[in-house]
Amino acid sequence: MRILMVAPEQIPVPGSGSVEICILAIARRLAQKHEVTIVSRQSPHLSGTSRIGNVTIIRVPTGTEEKYTASVLEYIRDKTFDVIQVDNRPHCMAQVKSAAPHTPVVLFLHSLTFVPRRQKVADSLRHADLIIANSRSLKQNLSRMFPICRHVIRTVHLGVDLARFSTPTTQQKWRSKRTYKVRRSFTVLFAGRVIPRKGVNVLLDAMSIVRKVVPFARLLIAGRGSRSYVGSLKAHARRLRVPARFMGKIRHDNIHRIYRAADCFVCPSQRHEAFGLVNVEAMATGVPVIASNIGGIKEIVKHRQNGYLINDYRNPLKFALPIIELARNRRAAKKMGGAARRTALSRFSWRRTAAKLEKLYARF
Repeated sequence: MRILMVAPEQIPVPGSGSVEICILAIARRLAQKHEVTIVSRQSPHLSGTSRIGNVTIIRVPTGTEEKYTASVLEYIRDKTFDVIQVDNRPHCMAQVKSAAPHTPVVLFLHSLTFVPRRQKVADSLRHADLIIANSRSLKQNLSRMFPICRHVIRTVHLGVDLARFSTPTTQQKWRSKRTYKVRRSFTVLFAGRVIPRKGVNVLLDAMSIVRKVVPFARLLIAGRGSRSYVGSLKAHARRLRVPARFMGKIRHDNIHRIYRAADCFVCPSQRHEAFGLVNVEAMATGVPVIASNIGGIKEIVKHRQNGYLINDYRNPLKFALPIIELARNRRAAKKMGGAARRTALSRFSWRRTAAKLEKLYARF
């Protein structure tokens, strides 16, 4: 098949955004058997056309979503594809379908962010030949919000690079702990955007409780946030006397190293998470996950099997207790980390994701 994948206008491919990471990872797997092109935004540091493996990347002008969509439409004019996949932008997808009415056009949704319950969104979604949701939770929400589209929604879980995100050797783990200055600590890791909905404030409160029982516990926070919000969190950590290291944005091609330093991973999200790719990355690294029981996370984490699900996720104590449990029983923590790795191996590879998409696209 000749497959075109249209990335959103905000971050170039390759890029550090979770959607852009997913697009390139899926494209590289599909390109082992098919001809795959990605259209992405221009970047001053990237050429107009490039190749990554067997994938061709075309970069077009942007500035606004409307200008980017116009650039995409200009690119596809007079070209033929078997399938066009548009990620996370329903209005762009609708315009692509109008410009290529005889080509199957797919909308791949990674969250609810760009599909608020509005008539304009519903009108755009009607143009999709297929809508891919990255979790059953997202599919259920979309079906409830836009019942007219229910019959074209399918679920395809995301994946992880199982070679790069793998259980570290003892030497690799100690090297990472030394690099991030947590060598003698029980290391709790958060990775993701540092914004209010991600619940870092709840995790800081939880660590305050943990430290009373496990004084050698330390917190690493990997991710970017606004200067004012991160500053308020740092001040909160100082008031609580919680040793938290705010590391800022970590390039995704280096992020696996920080997972190796972790003894547990905490995802204290306070609002719906469609999937939660960071949880799978931690699990693939053999790290037990403690996560809010919200959205699609429960499709990944199984309580007391490969991690912990927290129902009362606004309560810091509910996160503190499993952290303490893991810190006190390293053998159980290692066993749970092994189960997490096995879950990733069996269910969350990019090869598996691409194979499911390939099967769906071959039906057109």
